[in-house]
Amino acid sequence: MAVKTTVSSKDIDEAFLQLKDVVKETPLQKDHYLSLKYDCDVYLKREDLQWVRSFKLRGAYNAIIALNENDRQNGITCASAGNHAQGVAYTANKLNLNAVIFMPVTTPLQKINQVKFFGGSNAEVVLTGDTFDDCLKEALTYTQDNKMNFIDPFNNIYTIAGQGTLAKEILKQSKEDNIQFDYLFAAIGGGGLISGIGTYFKEHSPQTSIIGVEPAGASSMYASVVLENQIVTLPEIDKFVDGASVAKVGEITYDIAKNVVDDYIQVHEGAVCSTILDMYSKQAIIAEPAGALSVSALEQYRSEIKGKTVVCVVSGGNNDINRMKEIEERSLLFEEMKHYFILNFPQRPGALREFVNDVLGPKDDITKFEYLKKSSQNTGTVIIGIQLNNHQDLDNLKSNVNEFDPSNIYINENKMLYSLLI
Repeated sequence: MAVKTTVSSKDIDEAFLQLKDVVKETPLQKDHYLSLKYDCDVYLKREDLQWVRSFKLRGAYNAIIALNENDRQNGITCASAGNHAQGVAYTANKLNLNAVIFMPVTTPLQKINQVKFFGGSNAEVVLTGDTFDDCLKEALTYTQDNKMNFIDPFNNIYTIAGQGTLAKEILKQSKEDNIQFDYLFAAIGGGGLISGIGTYFKEHSPQTSIIGVEPAGASSMYASVVLENQIVTLPEIDKFVDGASVAKVGEITYDIAKNVVDDYIQVHEGAVCSTILDMYSKQAIIAEPAGALSVSALEQYRSEIKGKTVVCVVSGGNNDINRMKEIEERSLLFEEMKHYFILNFPQRPGALREFVNDVLGPKDDITKFEYLKKSSQNTGTVIIGIQLNNHQDLDNLKSNVNEFDPSNIYINENKMLYSLLI
């Protein structure tokens, strides 16, 4: 018998029935702040309010329940950067199954602790590998050696169908309020979410443009579908958007996405951070980096969505509060508000006061001042961090710094120096 390698609208309908008493029907909410900001009607599908605070429960449960009883009793495994792991752990606990869950060592502690919480005594967590792809290799080897069942986070038709139930929910809820969507924005990691959503929308709401959103540092679906027309493995990825940083998409999701996704957007990780902070301060929504991708993409589509009706999938809210300092820093760097220099600083009384008066604007601030080297010479080497009141003052700041020390080094433009010194 041929192995099924695609997903239909009917598969998603069946998954919806399977999941209706398991997952929460999350709200579809009009967001007035974003609607005013972009001069259109923006709705948010709040999967950050799901039982495990992400959409991943849908696919995980549907894939596990599709196994026969003997396979389920042999135990299940998965590899995940966090959210799929929580879905598998939740399901293992609910169905009283043995689960071994592999997670990258870079996974935020909050997600690791949540997996242990949802899985209880039914789930064992193994931290291995720096990336999802490294972690996946270990998980597959362990699965084969122990004759268990691997629950793929995206390259599995039952996982994809489960994620697609989110689209059925959106259309059911929007129909009740007589809403028709012109655009849908959703994140892409391995492609399970966009494949499920796109499949269902193309049949039941073909007028809706499906926009896939990836982090700029891990745009594996864009590289595969648009640039190379074949699946590629990215040689290097930025792991900051941990829920969507995948070097290689799935064969099944690739084949589906190239037929159902209308456009791909790459969002800078710094822009994602700005969106996280904006959603928290303006809308009281705690979104994780991958969960904020869809909203971040609206800026690039500002002209297209004007006067239209848009839905963004807020795919997850598992954000570690300990990351907020890094998120704020990345946002300030992206917005060109924070700048770092290495300067030769005069070692005499009044030098710092002169620097403040001659270089900084009246509302700019020094956020870091650290001597790299003090000596008996007339100058010392200093790292200085400056936060501008207005990013448009950057050219003036650079000009003033160059006048103060023509041999200065602008750290923002040197990633290696930034990593070493800041």
